[in-house]
Amino acid sequence: MFWRIEIQNKPGVLDPVGEGIKRDIADLGIAGVSGVKMLQVFIIEGDIDANGVRRISAELLCDPVIQRYRCGRLDSGIWGRKDSQAAQVEVAYNPGVMDPWEESTLKGIRDLGLAGVHSVKTGRKYVITPDPGKKQLRLISEKLLYNKVIQHIVDIRTLKKTLQAHKEVGYEFHKTDIPLRDFSDKELERLSREGQLYLNLAEMRTIKEYFTKIGRDPSDCELETLAQTWSEHCMHKTMRGRIEYRDESRSRARPRLIHNLLKETIMHATRKLDKNWCVSVFKDNAGIIRFDRDNDVCFKVETHNHPSALEPYGGAGTGTGGVIRDILGVGMGARPLLNTDVFCFGPPELSADKVPEGGLHPKRVMKGVVAGVRDYGNRMGIPTANGAVFFDERYTGNPLVYCGTVGIMPREAANKKVDSGDYVVVVGGRTGRDGIHGATFSSGELTTESESVSGGAVQIGNAITEKKVLDVLLQARDQGLYSAITDCGAGGLSSAVGEMGVDTGAIVHLDKVPLKYQGLNYTEIWISEAQERMVMSVPARKLKKLLAVFEREGVEASVIGRFTDTHRLELFYKEHKVCDLDMEFLHEGLPTVTREAVWKPRPVRSVSSRKFSDPGKTLLKILSDLNVCSKEWIIRQYDHEVQGTSVLKPLAGVTNDGPQDAAVIRPEPTSRKGLAVACGINPRFGELDPYWMAAAAVDEALRQITAVGGDISQTAILDNFCWANTSRPEILGQLVRACFGCRDASLGFSVPFISGKDSLNNEYSVGKRTIAIPPTLLISALAVIDNVEKTISADAKRSGNLVYCVGMTYAEMGGSVCYAVTGRNSSDLPRVRFQTARRIMDALGRTLRSGLGVSCHDCSEGGLAVALAESAFAGGLGMDISLK
Repeated sequence: MFWRIEIQNKPGVLDPVGEGIKRDIADLGIAGVSGVKMLQVFIIEGDIDANGVRRISAELLCDPVIQRYRCGRLDSGIWGRKDSQAAQVEVAYNPGVMDPWEESTLKGIRDLGLAGVHSVKTGRKYVITPDPGKKQLRLISEKLLYNKVIQHIVDIRTLKKTLQAHKEVGYEFHKTDIPLRDFSDKELERLSREGQLYLNLAEMRTIKEYFTKIGRDPSDCELETLAQTWSEHCMHKTMRGRIEYRDESRSRARPRLIHNLLKETIMHATRKLDKNWCVSVFKDNAGIIRFDRDNDVCFKVETHNHPSALEPYGGAGTGTGGVIRDILGVGMGARPLLNTDVFCFGPPELSADKVPEGGLHPKRVMKGVVAGVRDYGNRMGIPTANGAVFFDERYTGNPLVYCGTVGIMPREAANKKVDSGDYVVVVGGRTGRDGIHGATFSSGELTTESESVSGGAVQIGNAITEKKVLDVLLQARDQGLYSAITDCGAGGLSSAVGEMGVDTGAIVHLDKVPLKYQGLNYTEIWISEAQERMVMSVPARKLKKLLAVFEREGVEASVIGRFTDTHRLELFYKEHKVCDLDMEFLHEGLPTVTREAVWKPRPVRSVSSRKFSDPGKTLLKILSDLNVCSKEWIIRQYDHEVQGTSVLKPLAGVTNDGPQDAAVIRPEPTSRKGLAVACGINPRFGELDPYWMAAAAVDEALRQITAVGGDISQTAILDNFCWANTSRPEILGQLVRACFGCRDASLGFSVPFISGKDSLNNEYSVGKRTIAIPPTLLISALAVIDNVEKTISADAKRSGNLVYCVGMTYAEMGGSVCYAVTGRNSSDLPRVRFQTARRIMDALGRTLRSGLGVSCHDCSEGGLAVALAESAFAGGLGMDISLK
């Protein structure tokens, strides 16, 4: 039997969701809408009577202070009635899309002592007054109320039939082999394209040769495993591949052969610096550095761009969830301390006719992304304390979403090792059809068809499940109940088990994997990127105790196989073998391709630096620029106080709205030692010269560390490259030049890189037109602070204090906000003088830590003008400045 429950706010109680939608409707240019109400809908199926449904409504789902409920049988006839003056739109998740409310609601029902409920489906009903008419209602629905990638409009008249039609169906095994050995090159390319493998012809030929040599065709599961493992997202083929680089800014320069771009630039700098406090770099889920006598700290920043373009809320939320799992899976597992977020969006006021076909409006993307990061971090109980936002029209259709997490772990937990004979145990969430082809999808460009072709690659996260995993996992770690761990991220079990078993081998029984619902075939189980899952390697003698710990805490843990000494990946579905791959071929068989890269400086017509007639008006223009103005409306949605570790928050000063340079936290309440986290990003510089963009991003992140009293000699940095299609030589040339900038900045400042990530093919194609993002590099910095009591904030403190500018000012206005808002151009980018900058930061840091300075602020977007203005209004003071 199906029952329906509707929850809504009582009359007179503010409906923030409805009010927000009403404002958005006005922004669409639709006038006359006076009210919007949002009702939460629950559909309960099971053997339960009306009294039980009323108990669920009153005691579990409804807040009696501000809400009221209505409940009844789904087919009772009361649900189809409509107010003739209002329009109603009901939205629900598509079949197979994870509903994060379902599991929590089912658990709540069980906790009430009610049995017999089989399933819960949720949705939202919107009541819009007055009815705007059919055409306008469709526009409102498609632009504001639902995302057809994961949701649909509910027809209440046929809802019961729809629910019955989508009841779970079982899976009848049928193995599929692909006759690859007989395929021509054209057929190989078509298979890669239509199968969403995103492998090039050379890679497809290599796979064909492998199976020809062993005398059989691959199963669909083997082909998918290779595609996930060899994807750009997982293998980083461009950064680790061979490149022939030509610098056309030098008249007689010969092409240079780069064998491995990452090793020869960023990793080279870290190896050369050889810092003894670097514990683990570029080889685990996150970089690890020494913190104190007993603990290490780790830091990782990921991107979740393509999923966030299709479904902003779910894409950004699972980006946060994914990087938190990186921290849970580094070494033997770390406790998350702090989240970071950096976003790049199209302008929120962009005209609707400039949004490319199939894309979402930047304002909708922005609000969804912010909400996704907010909800996941807040529900996990992790403070989101540092970040940035950048706007440019070229991010329309392909936003960038960087999510980072800092964690702490006992020093002895920094290393892990898989032993043959260990059990393969998957813990946490169940596996569903969500996230299919996520790794390969993220390795290609977005198009107008992406929403329909790749909609299944988008996941919906459940932070409550991950919080439970976090808590019990740390218990198991401290009891020494497993030997290695990693997260189920891109590629799902395929990547997690495949990477853990690279030096041993593994046998996995896919029918043992817990499922959210029946009907998944063996390949879907293997490559699904369903969230909140971790994979452990558990010694046989510890298995029983580990399973008991997870069971006691209500977190699912299942044995799905064992690690072997065969150096092969073998997968079974019941008694059927569906995959048998050599580990060496899987991880080392990727063919080497030489890519061509060209750097040619972009010609810029410089506009003479004539004087500004009214500097005050120019300053107001700069302060109101989207890339300078306050991001308080975003920051205030995040909890920066949870865990009670915050020393310096994102906003501070007497007005409590002054932007700060870095976040400072104290992980251990009994110690004065702390951590500072900062970031540097400026895509405007990348358009002119990616080398100096990279140098400036490193410089900005380190200046922010210095400004709060940190020491760059105890600082590590991370790189995150987001680039367009690097198959084009000029785009790859930009990437190579940026890597050179990272290397030289790292060596110049004597600051090592410890981790990084690249996200390529960030483009949106509409027919023959392609919108490519500007070269975008995020540098994140993590510094160990010896005494958090000496932390400095950016707000001006007291009337009469002297104001100093430390460092030289040069005629370098290229890429500046000032020139952008006044319509000027210049190719004279700010250039970092590494040795000079390092001496300044060392000296200024010592000065601040000795107590000789009471505030400090770095000069970035808007230069000295914005730095002074922000310090002044944060302190509630004015300033008299002599520019002489």
